[in-house]
Amino acid sequence: QVQLVESGGGLVQAGGSLRLSCAASGRTFSSRAMGWFRQAPGKEREFVAAIVWSGSSPYYADSVKGRFTLSGDSTKNTVYLQMNSLKPEDTAVYYCAAALYRGSVYYTHVYDFWGQGTQVTVYS
Repeated sequence: QVQLVESGGGLVQAGGSLRLSCAASGRTFSSRAMGWFRQAPGKEREFVAAIVWSGSSPYYADSVKGRFTLSGDSTKNTVYLQMNSLKPEDTAVYYCAAALYRGSVYYTHVYDFWGQGTQVTVYS
């Protein structure tokens, strides 16, 4: 069984920063890609950022481009999300996910494993 565990969420003032971490545990697996999604109350889960390990640069949603930075280690199935210049609209539960097979990293159905989520709250 595979578990993804997120950490690093919290309460931060607008303009501040947080760094989320996601680590995999359980049975050994090789992910093709890992990503971050978020879900605000009453809204659908949306793509934030992702990385394809065999590729070059990470992918970002337009809403976070230039403010968020994804990094990670494919050998450990670990990803981080550095979030700077946070805005109240970034408030959501942030989920880490891992994909085993090919598919567009922008869509939730591509991912095989999900974490439980970590709350990020940005106040003005």
